[in-house]
Amino acid sequence: MTTSHLTNPAKDAGQVIGYSHSTKLSKDDSQVAGYDKGRLGGVEVAFHVVIPARHASTRLPGKPLLLISGKPMVVRVAEQAAQSGAQQIWIATDHHAIANVVHEHGFKACLTKDSHASGTDRIAEVVEQCDWPDDTIVVNVQGDEPLIPPALIRAVAEHLHTHPECAIATACHVIHDEAAMRNPNIVKTVLDKNGNALYFSRATIPYPRDAFAQQQPLPANLPVLRHIGIYAYRAGFLRAYGQLAPAAIEHFEALEQLRALYHGYKIGVVIAEQAPPCGVDTEQDLHAARQIFEAQIKSEVSKK
Repeated sequence: MTTSHLTNPAKDAGQVIGYSHSTKLSKDDSQVAGYDKGRLGGVEVAFHVVIPARHASTRLPGKPLLLISGKPMVVRVAEQAAQSGAQQIWIATDHHAIANVVHEHGFKACLTKDSHASGTDRIAEVVEQCDWPDDTIVVNVQGDEPLIPPALIRAVAEHLHTHPECAIATACHVIHDEAAMRNPNIVKTVLDKNGNALYFSRATIPYPRDAFAQQQPLPANLPVLRHIGIYAYRAGFLRAYGQLAPAAIEHFEALEQLRALYHGYKIGVVIAEQAPPCGVDTEQDLHAARQIFEAQIKSEVSKK
């Protein structure tokens, strides 16, 4: 069952930016997409954004409906996505209350099954319900990222558009902090010469053998890339994904994207100059997001 309204972002969406609208991605790396409002790297790119929004949450029940400066979190995410140049924005949810709120704020909602194991599966159902062609580019924006930079959404869409050999595009940024490099909650990736992912891991990769063997600090020049959890897919891949057998590496690392690599799909990676703002997983994260939005709104009001 699908319910929808035409996308019509709230009038003050442009006031809430989190990141700067002119977010810059490095121009020095050929695998890093540029940013130009309305266009990507000078190329017109057609893509849709789907925002999975599950009502159940262990740490923050009903998280998509929690208010941030007077609007539900999922609406704030949709407003950020609305600035990315996407043709359509859909919220994929298993809950009528979320769908109703989405509609009230002028966005589209697709009611999906409550049995999906992952956001990717939920997005795949949207692809089927909307009957999008296999070459349609679909960007997965997490429903708990109200500060997601629109430029980053556009960048992964452009990267997939300009790399037809890839089924998926994602993003990363360089990290230098040793504690982050060693933190298993921070996912790392290594790339091949074409900017495609070779592997993702919770371990420190590349692995500095001598430093670990001698229990020394990690080398200052260790090229560690932190994965940013945003994905652009081709609709054809999403249709195939549900038929792919889970891989052992996916299970042990607890990283869903390893299933695609295991089955031979290429994942292109955009390298951003900086990390995007954190998502909302805890009450502390929610408080921080609210403060950022309040400060931004006050700043905009003071300029009028």
